[in-house]
Amino acid sequence: MALTKAKKNEKVKMLAGELESSTTAIIGTFKGLTASKDFELRKVIREAGGAYHVVKNKLAAKSSEGTKVEAALQGLKGVNSVAYTSGDPVALAKALSTWVKDNAEYTFKLGIVDGKVITVAEIDSLAKLPGKEELFSKLLFLINSPAQRLATVINATGRNLAVVVNMAAEQGKFGAPAAKAAPVAETPAAEAPVGEAAPVAEAAAAHVEEAAAGEQPSGAAQPENGTATQAGEAASSEPTEG
Repeated sequence: MALTKAKKNEKVKMLAGELESSTTAIIGTFKGLTASKDFELRKVIREAGGAYHVVKNKLAAKSSEGTKVEAALQGLKGVNSVAYTSGDPVALAKALSTWVKDNAEYTFKLGIVDGKVITVAEIDSLAKLPGKEELFSKLLFLINSPAQRLATVINATGRNLAVVVNMAAEQGKFGAPAAKAAPVAETPAAEAPVGEAAPVAEAAAAHVEEAAAGEQPSGAAQPENGTATQAGEAASSEPTEG
């Protein structure tokens, strides 16, 4: 049943709205594709973040005007379908390429990524590239690895510097030497006055000399019998009166 002009305009408007934000499109053709295979293909594309439509060539050309995928949808011939996405082009290419390997009924014609038309060979090459998530994981690993090594070096340097600074401080290399324990104050011995010290010293020396000579030290008390003897001698030496 032929589409009315109103229906055509409606389809053009709907497809144009979906293609407006798309940055990647892969155009393919099929022959003998069953309904179950078609359902399976649409599911694979949805899981990759894309959408899929079997299109009429003139409607596709009209709908794509002014979009980033316009160049790939102009001048199509034969039976065509378009898978498109505004997300990861690698994910869409991988999903389609994997499905096509097991379903020969579907073949690629061309593709477009960010306004650049690509060939079937380039679609296969695109499918072999790492996806955005894989690239992000690798990028984060590359970013974090040097950061982790740098953090380890910085921590080790800080510890070593702290040890060196501590040793230098203990050795008094930062200005005033380290404080030492104050010497214990000694209590000065009581000293005799200078004026009295000399006679005492002389008297002590005299005593030592007299002791060495076997004499009674001068100034010592005489025994009482010595006094009586001297008195007797004094009496006998006096003249006797007649």
